Amino acid sequence: MASRALAFTLRRRFQNLGFINSDYHSPSLPSRGNLSRFLSSSALGSDFMEESSNSLEGDDDLRSRLFRLRLPKRSATNVLQRWVSEGNHITVSELRDLSRELRKSQRYKHALEISEWMVSHEEYELSDSDYAVRIDLMTKVFGIDAAERYFEGLPLSVKTTETYTALLHSYAAAKFTEKAEELYQRIKDSNLSFSALMYNEMMTLYMSVGEVEKVPLIVEDLKQHKVTPDIFTYNLWISSCAATLNIDEVRRILDEMSSDAGSNESWRRYSDLANIYVSVGHLENADSNSVVEAEKRTTQREWITYDFLVILYGGLGSKDKLDQIWRSLRMTKQKMISRNYICILSSYLILGHMKEAGEVIDQWKQSTNTEFDMLACEKLVAAFTDMEVGDAVFTFSLMIYSISLELKLRLCF
Repeated sequence: MASRALAFTLRRRFQNLGFINSDYHSPSLPSRGNLSRFLSSSALGSDFMEESSNSLEGDDDLRSRLFRLRLPKRSATNVLQRWVSEGNHITVSELRDLSRELRKSQRYKHALEISEWMVSHEEYELSDSDYAVRIDLMTKVFGIDAAERYFEGLPLSVKTTETYTALLHSYAAAKFTEKAEELYQRIKDSNLSFSALMYNEMMTLYMSVGEVEKVPLIVEDLKQHKVTPDIFTYNLWISSCAATLNIDEVRRILDEMSSDAGSNESWRRYSDLANIYVSVGHLENADSNSVVEAEKRTTQREWITYDFLVILYGGLGSKDKLDQIWRSLRMTKQKMISRNYICILSSYLILGHMKEAGEVIDQWKQSTNTEFDMLACEKLVAAFTDMEVGDAVFTFSLMIYSISLELKLRLCF
């Protein structure tokens, strides 16, 4: 099959370049000059070679062809055109799936070409989400200015919740505070209804630029518009309060969260982790006159924000995210304190990942910057015992008991 496909591809290329007639079955030998032109042509050097490899490898579906476009300069549009010219049909759902896979692989230019294909073919009925994805892709490929111009040029009917939120996300990711605030005001002045996602974007922006005092104002807007907060909303809100060491407010929000009608297992797990972090992590209320401005305190605020990101993914049960964040934190030059270790430990423990918890303990013991905090670990054991999480706390308590004995033996000898 592979050899037949290759022969067919060669025959078609020779026909296109005039070396054989369409009704002739055996190619005539091209002249030396034509052969040189044929072999050196860019069409053969790129599209032909990729097309041949598609056939030779046996997987000749549309997805395989697209994912073999290893370089961004290769054209996904040409692949789509060739696929259709061969008599194949592509549904809008197939295009959306392909675009989603390409975005996951960070193949944004090719995903954008699929989006452009959908726009340029009238048989496809685009949804609001399709336009929102297009704005995000334009930001990644051409920059925010291009995405902004595209959004402003959209018909009023397409300026929806999804497209507004997509542009707001682009501003927030780039930390364009002024532009984001202007768009946020336009959104509030519109008659559109928005989910918690739009408010979360503004809260994330203020956290990232250090304007944590503005986060509660966004929460007030959310409540005023009777929008239901999600776990990300609560995480950002609580993190902003913890970063300013407003621990009483943290506890009040946790109480509100636990009584929320939409709470589920993830929310309860998050609430438990946040409570442990506050009680075991030595967080104390700031003095009434203190302002989080000093370099040391600013660093602490940033660390607390990272800690609550760990708590969030611990609550959501996302071990992969926990692993990723912890690796990133360990690679920073900032000195970690016992609270950071307690945070990641409690997240692994509540999910029952004892191997990873043991690795964190070993890393803590071997750290040259942070002294192992036995008291904090004992408090952590007590907190988990009160939660009655079963085997995890028993195994962890054995770890801590073993370390305690080890430390005592060192003192004796």
